[in-house]
Amino acid sequence: MYVPEHFSVAESEVRELLVEHGAADLVTNTPEGLVATMLPFVFEPAIGEHGALLGHVARNNDQWRREVLGEALVIVRGPDAYVSPVWYASKAEHGRVVPTWNYVTAHVYGHLVVHDDVEWVESLVRRLTDKHEAASLSPWQVDDAPPAFVTGQLRAIVGLELVITRIEAKAKLSQNRPEADIAGVIAGLHQRGDDLSAEAVRRARP
Repeated sequence: MYVPEHFSVAESEVRELLVEHGAADLVTNTPEGLVATMLPFVFEPAIGEHGALLGHVARNNDQWRREVLGEALVIVRGPDAYVSPVWYASKAEHGRVVPTWNYVTAHVYGHLVVHDDVEWVESLVRRLTDKHEAASLSPWQVDDAPPAFVTGQLRAIVGLELVITRIEAKAKLSQNRPEADIAGVIAGLHQRGDDLSAEAVRRARP
């Protein structure tokens, strides 16, 4: 990934992105070519040197059966947004401005481990559920469903563990613009209703 210095991401911010993200794209290089699946993951920092991403796929999705050539890749995304040049104060000054796209992303590389193990998968499903139900006033729990139904669902999925070997992260959030332009981007994003992207730009302000 091309990462200019002003778009680099601190290790603490990468960790936050891995912990807080929802779903991400798992990409594997196989003898038959590239294969990709979007999956929810949870980050487990205690595995290996750099942690691991834990997820699952449907048993009928044969990506988990295919040989992986080299490292696997998970593409994790944070907030992203179109940036209009009309938000820039410098547009009125000289007009030499163009549209762009702001975004936060991490390319997470590692070795893919398959867990065709109901106990491992059940533990993961409970972690995923707890993570994404945490904000609910009445959170759903795995045990709300009939045990026989849960057992059948667990047998229909296979666990995946990406043991991380390296991470390339980038936060392109208008850091290369003058302060007045950054303020305009924040205001424009808020006006559009994209408070998440606006907050990301505010936090990244030089």
